[in-house]
Amino acid sequence: MKLKLTLGSLYLLLALSAGAQDINFSQFYELPLLRNPALAGKFRGDIRATSAYRSQWNSVTVPYKTQALGVEMKYAVSPSSDDYISLGVQLTNDIAGDSKLGKTQIMPMLAYHKLLNTYRNTYLSVGFLGGAVQQRFDPTGLTFDDRFVGGAYSPTNPTHQTFTNTNVIYWDAAAGITYSSETTGGTQYYIGAAYFHLSQPKVAFNPTNDMRLNRKIVLNMGLSAPVGEYNTLVFYGDYFTQGGNSQAQGGVLYRHDVEMADELENTSISFGAFYRMNDAVVPVVKLDYRKVGIGLTYDANINKLKQASQGRGGFELTLSYKSFLNIRNTSSDKMRCPVTF
Repeated sequence: MKLKLTLGSLYLLLALSAGAQDINFSQFYELPLLRNPALAGKFRGDIRATSAYRSQWNSVTVPYKTQALGVEMKYAVSPSSDDYISLGVQLTNDIAGDSKLGKTQIMPMLAYHKLLNTYRNTYLSVGFLGGAVQQRFDPTGLTFDDRFVGGAYSPTNPTHQTFTNTNVIYWDAAAGITYSSETTGGTQYYIGAAYFHLSQPKVAFNPTNDMRLNRKIVLNMGLSAPVGEYNTLVFYGDYFTQGGNSQAQGGVLYRHDVEMADELENTSISFGAFYRMNDAVVPVVKLDYRKVGIGLTYDANINKLKQASQGRGGFELTLSYKSFLNIRNTSSDKMRCPVTF
């Protein structure tokens, strides 16, 4: 079958790919800065680092691969205050398809947590995230109609398709707000909202095209409810809309504490499932050993790609670390996290 691909249509395809929905992880709750900058610092400890690796659609096409690394640190505003600031950075890299269309972003973060109620550990948090993004593709993996000779494709045949720009760098930013608290029964929760791509940066490879990244609005929630001395139910949910598209995802984890030392030295195992609306069912298993957490998910497709992929979406692995630091303004006796993992 002959493939017809003009230069103009390729630029449009690449621009539309860039302007579509952002990358999304099945373990979205492990990467709070990609959900809402104001969720930074919502953990027990002074420092947290989380990495993620995702590979999907291996059975259908060239695998889509995504990596992320987020680092957060919390500091007390002063010895006499329960307010906190969080500093950090979010890095992501993804690559997709024969053209190796990829995007790398480096996003520093700042958040402020204002104590509203000491008894219920109620905080109002605002956060900002912004930095540089590099977007690129490799045209050598693409095929064009003028390379077909006698109905057969010949990669050695010259092509008249040329590319003046395969790389673009732009600046991007996001802001968010969250409210977190707890009930008298020990149930901890948060709700929040975030606004991504505040300036709608220009992302087209062809500088004559005014193709911009669509703004994204996200709603977040999380809840942690004890169901016994050693067991906890944790709920997470997100809803976001971008460029006329919307998505909802959420689920539950059941955590059982196998060994209890202190809040950062416990050993626990969690399992559960998440649902990404009209897209995938995602079973989850996670092991927390002392300060290290390892999570594993596998997407079972329920979308239009289900038949071609035979339900195989892809796997995702996360690795996290959190700890207290031996510093003067440690958070060890201060802020409590609404969701404990």
